[in-house]
Amino acid sequence: MNEKRIAVAAIVIDDLSAADEVNHALHDYNDIIIGRMGIPYRERGVSVISVTLDAEPDKISSLTGRLGQIKGVSVKAAISKK
Repeated sequence: MNEKRIAVAAIVIDDLSAADEVNHALHDYNDIIIGRMGIPYRERGVSVISVTLDAEPDKISSLTGRLGQIKGVSVKAAISKK
């Protein structure tokens, strides 16, 4: 079993119609979410979400992979080394 890591996922929603799908994905992984901050940047027509996670690397990758499959969404994660 992999050891849990702390991670931060940065999510940029370029197509605001994808926001519901992003929220559903995050809800499905709510057991690994420590905190979340969302910023609607109306002047640019995007939303930015930062999510802090505590989970095994495979589960973090599963969430970011799912989010990355959503059209109009970009996601990157930074994962702690220990």
